Amino acid sequence: MSLTVTGLKVYYRTLRGDVKALDDVTFSLADGEIMGLAGESGCGKTTLGKSLIRLDGRMRHAGGSVELNGVELPIGEDARMTEFRYGDVSLIPQYGMSALNPTRKIGRMIRELLESRGIRYATIRPELEHRLALVGLDDGVLDRYPMELSGGMKQRAVMVISTLLNPSLLIADEITSALDVSTQRAVAEALVGFRDHGFVDSMIVITHDVSLVYQIADTIMVMYAGKLAEKAPAEVLVSSPRHPYTQQLISALPEVGVRYQGKRLSGIPGSPPTLLDPPAGCRFRDRCPLAFDRCVEEPPFVETEAGHFVACWKVG
Repeated sequence: MSLTVTGLKVYYRTLRGDVKALDDVTFSLADGEIMGLAGESGCGKTTLGKSLIRLDGRMRHAGGSVELNGVELPIGEDARMTEFRYGDVSLIPQYGMSALNPTRKIGRMIRELLESRGIRYATIRPELEHRLALVGLDDGVLDRYPMELSGGMKQRAVMVISTLLNPSLLIADEITSALDVSTQRAVAEALVGFRDHGFVDSMIVITHDVSLVYQIADTIMVMYAGKLAEKAPAEVLVSSPRHPYTQQLISALPEVGVRYQGKRLSGIPGSPPTLLDPPAGCRFRDRCPLAFDRCVEEPPFVETEAGHFVACWKVG
């Protein structure tokens, strides 16, 4: 499996104009790769994930292309994307409870999903039970309504549903944000298990929690204000970040075992720019301690070392 995103631009229509949520985004994802996608709220993470499966009618494809396994995805056309959803590219939404119909039992929902794609439920049932067991659920959940399951159980059920057709690309959007710490760990490990068992080829894990995605991702990509800031192997990005934004993002994370009685964790001063009318040049420059005259020009997102991409004039 290979994913290639080239010059992708996705805007949201509003009464005040277009919000440039994704603006000229280019990257690739290798076969078997788990990539964490991190950044502040509003940076474009969820928009990027949704744009690859086209699930938001407010989106407007303003430019660029997406290729999956050498085939260009028609992300600008909702109807044409139907044939690619769930089988080629699938999404685990942020809140499992919002992805499940409260008036349908879990098994009935799965049956309807499969039959809508011409697949007999009976032929998939043994594999369905196998995958439920892998995430710690018994087949009894198929006869329950969503309200009868805990938050963690619902999230794991959605994970199974989203991967039942063995998609080439899986997008997991903030799937641990509403869970307790122990359940977060179990869900994260289940994601890796899905890749290792061959249920999915590669995945993008969207998160605010860099410390969690660091434990499961092969690479981490950081976004800021609709642009890519940095992408590198997970260990490299966390231990040796090169973009000033990534450095401040990592430094704002608490370290396990460290006491902070004598000092406060440092945040990032200022706020991201509006994406209705984003500034020219580097979008981080008004908050960047290293900003200089050349930052009024937009820095390219380039490979500075093998597998390490950065968009910053100070990094060469």
